Amino acid sequence: MCFSSQWLYLCAKFLKIMVSKSLKSLLILALTIFMASVSFSAKAEENDAKAEGTDKTKQEEAYDAGKSIIGHILDAHKFHVFSFGSEHFGLPLPIILYSKEDGLKVFSASHLEHLKEGENYEGFRFSDEEGADIEGALANGEKDPNVVVYSSLLSFKQDAPAGAKKVYDFSVTKGAAQLIFASVLLIVIMLGVAGKYKKNGSKKAPSGFQGAIEPVITFVRDDVAKPYLGHNYEKYMPFLLTVFFFILINNLLGLIPGSANVSGNIAFTFVLAVIAFLVIIFSTTGKFWGHVFWFPGVPVPVKILMIPVELLGLVIRPAALMIRLFANMTAGHIVILSFVSLIFIFGRMSPAVGYGFSPISIIFVIFMDCVELLVAFIQAFIFTNLTAVFISQSIIEGDHH
Repeated sequence: MCFSSQWLYLCAKFLKIMVSKSLKSLLILALTIFMASVSFSAKAEENDAKAEGTDKTKQEEAYDAGKSIIGHILDAHKFHVFSFGSEHFGLPLPIILYSKEDGLKVFSASHLEHLKEGENYEGFRFSDEEGADIEGALANGEKDPNVVVYSSLLSFKQDAPAGAKKVYDFSVTKGAAQLIFASVLLIVIMLGVAGKYKKNGSKKAPSGFQGAIEPVITFVRDDVAKPYLGHNYEKYMPFLLTVFFFILINNLLGLIPGSANVSGNIAFTFVLAVIAFLVIIFSTTGKFWGHVFWFPGVPVPVKILMIPVELLGLVIRPAALMIRLFANMTAGHIVILSFVSLIFIFGRMSPAVGYGFSPISIIFVIFMDCVELLVAFIQAFIFTNLTAVFISQSIIEGDHH
């Protein structure tokens, strides 16, 4: 029995190593093929362009994988579902603009999407092909320098010419629309689960969707809140559960084709980080600030040096939460879209090669989707777990050196 157990263990270990090596080999092969295809396709396009004397035209018509990927990741005024030739189909969202001169204007984004060269709609147009920003337009379709559109807090930094018309953009982008949907979905789910607890009590076994949610709630309580917050855990459980499920819902919705990658938006993660920062600050005690401004147990010169370090650490902690969630969710989408782009890159070389590589690309996309499904849960856990850690560090109840 001992020999049999050891043999099974060795077999399992061998299989694990082989699978790991095979996976690494596949990834290396895919990367090599990708780099070679980019090089060959670029070279072929250059040669063809030189032969026909239309180098510039060919470069403009070539498939730009980077532009396509960034266009799918960035926010927009439309949920893009699919494209057929030069036509793009999806769900346009409302454009809401306000100015003192013209008052409130509300219309569909489809009016700006289908504008031809030299046209405008209600004096506006999209500033780029992706349809992410709106700008003022003259009668001939050119940009109107006397109209300044403020679409975000950052846009208020741009200087407006004297006498320029200021337009405030309150449009619902796909990121905002999906964020509203995720918020409503979170409220409906949590109220439904709370209603069942209120109706059945704790003595009756959970059923339905409550049975799927309860293990997650128990996990956050026993493995996140209690280990770090101790007897204070009940005070922070509503906040930690809200953060976990809100991030998780947005991560999962972002995996649906055509949806917005809300968790990959730096503005979204910034707001979450600011909220976490405020909770951390309001959880501090007098002893915590005593450790910040006059760290005990060290010489006075070191104490003076520690003050800016400790103050900087208060900002770095939420900043790390913001960047980690943003980078991980954005990177996953870029990898998936890169594998999809391989089909079109190979198709530029030869339609037969493009169709032949399609199954391989689809396999990698499915694999990355499974990985991203796991990452969606992991990133929600990491953000919640680190928030609990940072809160626990701000709650200093006793003197220690």
